Amino acid sequence: MALIVQKYGGSSVATVPRIEHVARKAAATRSAGNDIVVVLSAMKGETDRLLALAYEVSHSQCPAPRELDMLLSTGEQVTIALLTMALERLGVAARCYTGAQVRILTDSSHSKARILDIDEEHLVEDLKLGRIVVVAGFQGVDETGAITTLGRGGSDTTAVALAAALGAGECQIFTDVDGVYTTDPRVVPTARRLDRITFEEMLEMASLGSKVLQIRAVEFAGKYQVPLRVLSSFEEGPGTLITYEVEGMEEPLISSIAFNRDEAKLTILGVPDRPGIAAQILGPVSAANINVDMIVQNISKEGLTDFTFTVHRSEYERALELTQKHAQELGAREVFGDTDIVKLSLVGVGMRSHAAVASRMFTALADEGINIQMISTSEIKISVVVDEKYLELGTRALHRAFDLDDKDGRRVKVEGAEVG
Repeated sequence: MALIVQKYGGSSVATVPRIEHVARKAAATRSAGNDIVVVLSAMKGETDRLLALAYEVSHSQCPAPRELDMLLSTGEQVTIALLTMALERLGVAARCYTGAQVRILTDSSHSKARILDIDEEHLVEDLKLGRIVVVAGFQGVDETGAITTLGRGGSDTTAVALAAALGAGECQIFTDVDGVYTTDPRVVPTARRLDRITFEEMLEMASLGSKVLQIRAVEFAGKYQVPLRVLSSFEEGPGTLITYEVEGMEEPLISSIAFNRDEAKLTILGVPDRPGIAAQILGPVSAANINVDMIVQNISKEGLTDFTFTVHRSEYERALELTQKHAQELGAREVFGDTDIVKLSLVGVGMRSHAAVASRMFTALADEGINIQMISTSEIKISVVVDEKYLELGTRALHRAFDLDDKDGRRVKVEGAEVG
């Protein structure tokens, strides 16, 4: 008998018929002789609805974080109660718990809390009694008893944390796609589903814009070596197993093409090329808690240099304002920005042992007339910044160049990737 943790996102529990469908899937897993814990998100759109109510009653001011978490946590309480009722109607013993009832202990960072500990005692008792345990995702409780939430996609993290605490054989993430693909099938219809991928590759993909799994969930799974499997809630299939890199396993050169539209670029022209200038440029940005991604500094000419960096598009205006404000004291000639960019990335552990990956990438983009503005590399990733209008063309070109197209020419229908 294996212990399996299953997580179902908002699309999977969006309606009563879908909740009943989840109940049948969970019951079938239990009937196969497995212990099972089910983690649920709120119904699709419910968190946004509650958030809108909070801003309405606050007259568009930012609601108090503690009370906002109290409100948002109610979405998952609805789905866990309904699923438990649906299971009981099928004659399957079940019991549901909120994050506070389990005692998923977190820090006190409301809206972005991190899990510190899990008291699994009640869950283990229920499992021994043959019950399906249903747990609210996305939420926990701090040491003062205040309800906290884990941020968007937090139900993934809840599921992985429970799997680690309970020693589960596998954590299954059910979504509206049937696995992890070589790229977004909505951009490249001939993208292939991957049978397996390493934690390292999935972590890069999540950080580069892939929305199949929340990045913190992947980090957690890799740290505690919890095998993850991405599956479809609506279709039968093996999904994609996310696991450890097997020594000696023959890896493909490139596993996937990731892209991220949420990028913006800032450039500072004509700053003095002296020690510490990079720290002076990025210091105010960092102090404002704005994350910087790619950085390029040009070769000095006549004692001056140009400096370019990227930030998340939602933080662009603030970053530009701060940089312009400090431009004069930096001695800069000009500061300007660009939000019409996108980041394209190759991801694959196979590139560790293969040369000329970058050359093939650059050639494929050049053949389509796509100019590269910035380049960043790591051991298993190469990222470039290009004009946003080339997102689809560039992704398709790279997909072909690295032989990732489905050989059967299959077209993939995708409802829309969910994280929650």
